[in-house]
Amino acid sequence: MTESGLVPHLGSCHCGKVRFQVLAAPVLTVWQCNCSICTKKQNHHFVVPDCRFTLLADSASYLTTYTFNTGKAQHLFCRVCGVQAFYKPRSNPDGMGIMPHCIDSDTIVQTIVKHFDGQNWESCIQGSDIIDQSKT
Repeated sequence: MTESGLVPHLGSCHCGKVRFQVLAAPVLTVWQCNCSICTKKQNHHFVVPDCRFTLLADSASYLTTYTFNTGKAQHLFCRVCGVQAFYKPRSNPDGMGIMPHCIDSDTIVQTIVKHFDGQNWESCIQGSDIIDQSKT
């Protein structure tokens, strides 16, 4: 654990071609969103600033991206196994949304679930503290 209370979490997609490290607290705030894509994919995620996320080895060469609607959210997934282990959220363009179920290391102590009303994105973002999650 670092002085700031952050721990290195190691994660990957299903096939292991996409691997990453993220510095985050051992107790994670996980966002559960009800927008169309999050509902279809069960996209529960925690958010970290870009500077705390690192792709490992040649992982970038195995990523492909899906966008829709505004195109601001960048849904990255492994082109081999199709798993989305992380993505660039519309709410946090300066951060990454990480799927806690793709963390392989035994470093998550607890998850606290918060809900985000993605079906009413514009009104929900105004009163949500999700934006603060990608600030250092």
